[in-house]
Amino acid sequence: MTGAPPPVTSAPGAPAPERAAAVSPLRRLLSELTRSRSGFVGLCLVVAILLVSLLGPLVLGSQVVGDPMRAWEAPSGSHWLGLEGGGKDILHLLVTGGTTVLMVGFLAATITTVIAVAIGSLAGYFGGRFDALMLQLTDVVMTVPQIVLLAVVGAFYKLDSPMLLGVIIGILSWPVLMRSIRAQVLSLKEREFVEAAQLLDVGWVRIVFGEIVPNMASYILINFIIAVTNAIYAMVGLYLLGLAPQKGSNWGIMINDAWTKGAMFNPDAMAYIIAPVTMIVLLQLGLILLTRTLEEILNPRLRDR
Repeated sequence: MTGAPPPVTSAPGAPAPERAAAVSPLRRLLSELTRSRSGFVGLCLVVAILLVSLLGPLVLGSQVVGDPMRAWEAPSGSHWLGLEGGGKDILHLLVTGGTTVLMVGFLAATITTVIAVAIGSLAGYFGGRFDALMLQLTDVVMTVPQIVLLAVVGAFYKLDSPMLLGVIIGILSWPVLMRSIRAQVLSLKEREFVEAAQLLDVGWVRIVFGEIVPNMASYILINFIIAVTNAIYAMVGLYLLGLAPQKGSNWGIMINDAWTKGAMFNPDAMAYIIAPVTMIVLLQLGLILLTRTLEEILNPRLRDR
């Protein structure tokens, strides 16, 4: 009679097999981000600005009341960044203005990504006339600069709603990403798992959106963050150039208002133009650092360098 087999032991310091398997992909991704210095800095910047923009209005209030008699008051203990031309607290405007910028950026990026993934996946999978038609459509949209299209749309429609602005930016920004998604699908549809799904006759919807698209998840995530960056640039540019109604409160309106009122020539009002520019730069820097780090983590060829 043989004895019982000895228990399986793991090497010292190695995680237990069941514990390693239980770690979720999101948790592994966050762990990789925190190990990278640039990725950690980018994540901290983005999270900090998100928290300030989303929670700040709940603490300070969404309505900013000004006193015209105290216009362009210098920074003080009660008003850290001073007051603008209408007597409104600049810090309060800065905090409440971030919500609109983030909402437009993420809404436009979501619309752009959904349209690009849907059309690009179908065009790459089916090919033929549909593919040729979609490529011609992207050529038409890409030949006209986006800022010109937005200016024309702004001339015919009153862009007084951030939601409407986000929808328009999203609808006009999908062609470049669509071509990239199409190229990815052209490569993936020749893989064995797609051929196996075709042999099982599970239907093109399951093959495209259940087999091919999930294999592009990391690529789509990276391009979604890039789309957020581009949408914020487009939105701020519209307000800065005066192509969108100067209503409400956001960083683009603050920069335009500071420029038209000559804040850069008033030493007490410099914070009015520097503060929103700094917030935009920090947000874009955080998104860029986050994108580069995610690409290094999720792209095997860059990870192995």
